[in-house]
Amino acid sequence: MNIPDSSLPRIVIIGGGFAGIALAKQLKNQAVQVVLLDKHNYHTFQPLLYQVATGGLEAGSIAYPIRKVIQEYDDCYFRLTSVQEIDTKNKQIVTEIGNLTYDYLVIATGSKTNYFGNRDIKRYSMAMKTIPQSLNIRSLILENFEQAVLTKDTVEQNSLINFVLVGGGPTGVELAGALAEMKKAILQKDYPDLDIARMQINLIQSGDRILNTMSEKSSLAAEKFLESLGVTIWKNVRVTNYDGRTATTNSDLTFETATLIWTAGVQGALIAGLTADSLVERVERVRVNEFSQVKGYDAIFAVGDIASMESDEYPQGHPMMAQPALQQGKALGENLVRLINKKPMKAFKYNDKGSMATIGRNKAVVDLPHYHFSGVFAWFVWMFVHLFSLIGFKNKAVVFLNWVYNYIRFDREGRLIIRPYKKKSFTTFTTDEV
Repeated sequence: MNIPDSSLPRIVIIGGGFAGIALAKQLKNQAVQVVLLDKHNYHTFQPLLYQVATGGLEAGSIAYPIRKVIQEYDDCYFRLTSVQEIDTKNKQIVTEIGNLTYDYLVIATGSKTNYFGNRDIKRYSMAMKTIPQSLNIRSLILENFEQAVLTKDTVEQNSLINFVLVGGGPTGVELAGALAEMKKAILQKDYPDLDIARMQINLIQSGDRILNTMSEKSSLAAEKFLESLGVTIWKNVRVTNYDGRTATTNSDLTFETATLIWTAGVQGALIAGLTADSLVERVERVRVNEFSQVKGYDAIFAVGDIASMESDEYPQGHPMMAQPALQQGKALGENLVRLINKKPMKAFKYNDKGSMATIGRNKAVVDLPHYHFSGVFAWFVWMFVHLFSLIGFKNKAVVFLNWVYNYIRFDREGRLIIRPYKKKSFTTFTTDEV
């Protein structure tokens, strides 16, 4: 791997997400050697993936080079690779490019889509956890509309322009709102020879309300916003299977759609090598104590979505969101320095700053610790928080200018099929082509 030998303790961080980057920043120019590993050479601002998927932003606007983050850090190195296994006995990790020993190891691998064991849904649905996946969704959406204008078969057209979004959390809600705005202001102009009024956007939630991790007030406000945009919300409905054309449910409902986007759950992105009692099998997270130490290991830590820090307040661990990851990464950086200097570590205390979701133009919901509000002001708060959270001035400027342009022109310039995508089940229809 060609990492220089050092007399300083080596801290290896696996993952360049919110937690990994926050940790690396906290260790900047400390008396340690830091090695950061990731399978991508960029950090992704995941809360805006849905805007890439719907053409509101280009991928480069929400990605930032990891090497640029750490380029001024002393004794800090980045390697582009996937970690295959942790060899806890010899205190080393096994990667695609070789093995690397560590003094302290931090697992910050984040999360991945949870299909709850359904192989067909995994095979035929679309996930939206990475930039490549978001670009695939964007290509598929546009390709479906291009295909729809080629056929006179109404049933086939309906399947191509109907969308099913499974999961009523922030990702599903925001994506549904973005698609509804595309239907309202863009697609009817791009495809005048297609009856866009027949386009359906179905948001399916297995529980009795959407945004169920937010307040009931925000949940009801988001539901009203979506319905005003023409989104059909199905509550207490669970998708049981999808074969690429038909989505079946636990009720009599079925949905004929060429595009099913799965945002119904996430699970930890585990790495092999840890003992079974260190893991929460149901969600594949790693059990950690209040110092982020993995259960059963003194020199292995975990932060972010992969970590399950169980407590009376959070019996299933902290929510798998950006804020806990950022705070855990920063706190662990401080604790590692204290540990190396033989000082007692400080227990992590999560500061819940609230949560928010945008439904579309002038529509958002915000939950703060003591206030809940929605509408235009909430929308501006959402924009400010997300702009402030982006890494890099250029990204902030590009996203801001895109939002201003989209707001004034009611347009989305990024609806380009740069790299065509074909689903495994996608069939090119030639019957009745125009």
